[in-house]
Amino acid sequence: MLVNLVTDRLERVAPGSVLRADGGRSFEVVASRPHQTAHIVAFAGVPDRNAAEALRGIVLRAPSIEDPEVLWVHRLVGARVVGLDGTERGVVESVEANPASDLLVLDDGGLVPLTFLVELRDDDGAPVAVIDPPAGLFDP
Repeated sequence: MLVNLVTDRLERVAPGSVLRADGGRSFEVVASRPHQTAHIVAFAGVPDRNAAEALRGIVLRAPSIEDPEVLWVHRLVGARVVGLDGTERGVVESVEANPASDLLVLDDGGLVPLTFLVELRDDDGAPVAVIDPPAGLFDP
């Protein structure tokens, strides 16, 4: 089965890993190898091409990885953004891919390159993204 990954964590398609589809069906990886921009993955219980074709278009998900050294997009979305000096800058609505640096998209339309993020912390359970932006970044 040809699988397009949206992660750089290749252990997600390592033999023995389990992926879940919407509806709760599980798929155990038996083997995988890179192929062009995707991976060819063999799953237990999917014996041939016809069985794989029947699964075309499904979305597979892996359990979340809790790694404090990794910055996850889902932890950034909804975070309050403040400067080192405590200036409130908004709330992260999304993270936009950009070749130079991914961008935090703020609720007021502002864009902050991720390279200016110095800390992501929790204040009483609410995420706060602390940034150190250059002078002029927020000027009109």
